[in-house]
Amino acid sequence: MEILDRFLKYVRFDTQSDEQSGVCPSTAKQMVFAEYLKKELEEIGLEEITLDEHGYLFATLPANTDAEVPVVGFIAHMDTSPDYSGKDVNPRIVTAYDGGDIVLSEERGIVTSPKKFPELLNHVGEDLVVTDGTTLLGADDKAGIAEIVSAMVYLKQHPEIKHGKIRVGFNPDEEIGMGAHLFDVEKFGCDWAYTMDGGEVGELEFENFNAASAHVTVKGLNVHPGYAKNKMINSNYIAAEFVRSMPLLETPEQTDGYEGFFHLMSMQGTVEKTELTYIIRDHDRKRFEERKQYVQKLVEQFNKKYGEGTVIAEVSDQYYNMREVVEPSMHIIDVAQQAMQDCGIPCEVKAIRGGTDGAQLSFKGLPCPNIFAGGLNFHGRHEFIPVASLTKAMNTIVRICELVPTLDIKK
Repeated sequence: MEILDRFLKYVRFDTQSDEQSGVCPSTAKQMVFAEYLKKELEEIGLEEITLDEHGYLFATLPANTDAEVPVVGFIAHMDTSPDYSGKDVNPRIVTAYDGGDIVLSEERGIVTSPKKFPELLNHVGEDLVVTDGTTLLGADDKAGIAEIVSAMVYLKQHPEIKHGKIRVGFNPDEEIGMGAHLFDVEKFGCDWAYTMDGGEVGELEFENFNAASAHVTVKGLNVHPGYAKNKMINSNYIAAEFVRSMPLLETPEQTDGYEGFFHLMSMQGTVEKTELTYIIRDHDRKRFEERKQYVQKLVEQFNKKYGEGTVIAEVSDQYYNMREVVEPSMHIIDVAQQAMQDCGIPCEVKAIRGGTDGAQLSFKGLPCPNIFAGGLNFHGRHEFIPVASLTKAMNTIVRICELVPTLDIKK
């Protein structure tokens, strides 16, 4: 099976995760896809294949060299984002993209335009896989799965390429931040790994945000509005004042690169009670801690003004910047860079303005930077992936496996 055919088959599985379910995998349909993948891995001849009750699928491509070689893993997630429907995905191929608008659905008037998505222009002349405008595509991260599986097939078909033991891992629920929680690092048994979950070709990421959530509750007092003078306390007004007191230029829409932010995710309230949900992000650990402290100090100020207990904030850490774990082992970055260079791919080392399973896995003892999977405009109907990008990512995996035995390190 060619890599494109494999990818097109995978995206037709509906694997949308659900952050409200409270179980793992968060949706039963992810396990349907996992069972399919397990059979496929058996058919292509991988070994030590395990699928646990939570949907974590591991397998091994045995070493074909007697040399002592580090065990390297490649990881991708099976779920798609809850932000947009992944049911009945109907992909199509735009042949030799000409740089103009792509009509996804003429009936619904849905168009992907380079005016809104200028990254399209980087792929003029290439074949693109797009949606029909009613669903996301699922390249995040079924492209990564297709690339890993296809690379394992290629290595089996080319035994002249010497490599050590290779582990592959496919997990559920990355899109809801739970993908690494039940990932058994000891069972996976790797010296290091790579998540194939990045975007544009050439991206290599080993820095991500430090992340926290902040749930702010504002309490008020409701009485009949006709008799409210000097009695009513409207939590909506206090909450609005709280929002205005946050740094309004330090939001996602005002920041880029290494700049952190406070992001107001939701605001729901009545006179009696208003709830605000924030996420807090910063690449720098010191600034990250200062951001959390800012929220708590603001709460103290409001309670002095409006009375103790009027505003309550629950701030919880979510994940941390994997750089502090990966940096002592920079050879794993050097190998990925060399692999891309050998495949004729310009490498762009960049920081993730978000999180990744690799961040949590790194802090669980498995250094795990992130490599491009090739898809763009994730989590919506304008998602697309150039066909050539699938092959480039697969070739990068193959070359990494070939380079690892040449490293001057031992297990």
